[in-house]
Amino acid sequence: MDSAKELASNLDCSLPMVSVVVPMLDEAENLSPLIIAIFNVLAPFCRFEVVLVDDGSKDETRAIALDLAGRFGGIRVIGHDSSAGQSAAIHSGVTAARAAIIATLDCDGQNPPENLTSILAPFLAAHPPSRLGLVAGQRVGRKDSYSKLVASRFANKIRSAVLRDGTRDTGCGLKAFRKDAYMALPFFNHQHRYLPALFSRDGWQVAHVDVTHAPRLHGKSKYGNLGRALVGITDLAGVAWLIRRRKTATPREFTVHAAQSLPADDVKTATPSYEESR
Repeated sequence: MDSAKELASNLDCSLPMVSVVVPMLDEAENLSPLIIAIFNVLAPFCRFEVVLVDDGSKDETRAIALDLAGRFGGIRVIGHDSSAGQSAAIHSGVTAARAAIIATLDCDGQNPPENLTSILAPFLAAHPPSRLGLVAGQRVGRKDSYSKLVASRFANKIRSAVLRDGTRDTGCGLKAFRKDAYMALPFFNHQHRYLPALFSRDGWQVAHVDVTHAPRLHGKSKYGNLGRALVGITDLAGVAWLIRRRKTATPREFTVHAAQSLPADDVKTATPSYEESR
């Protein structure tokens, strides 16, 4: 794959090299500090845009996002009329993104933006690995409650044993990936927790980078341990099925000449009629 810089310059010099997608749900107090930190980190690093996705917030999140978009260039705000879930918000943001490379992070402040350069660096290198599809952040020194840590470790062990995705922490919001590879994945609710397995399923290389973690300063988590576990059982079975049913055939082209389109008149001449072919 060409580098992100080459992809952007070949298309349009005004296009961003990276789109940072941030799903939001009732994160009014956390949004402004996060945006300021993202700009401080990425402004000297690469050309980027920020796509804020409001997943049906009931507080002032959307109003604050629109105010920030008016003050900072390169911020776009999209949203859902009602909450559709984090995976749906990420999917909507990636669909709207203009860059070939996507970075994601949560809006709760627990994914320090200082880590963005680490997860993006493999894609922005002069010659990135041709099959690199995903760089997944792996949280170190997590600042969560004891019950959440225990539940997360248990869930990650079960998932890893079933899917064999080589990832110790799929719940980390800090990820970077190719947009084209992501858009080809099957979409379902809670998809974002299984991206390493899904990228691997499609033949992409998955890299892992250790990232820092911060305590939540405002608001509360949108997920409970029990609710997450219950939906996780169904999701895990579904993803395992998708992996087993993946396409395994790789096509080869047997024509050796370069394919060329023919003018319309030549097509009429070259294509036999039904009567001629009888």
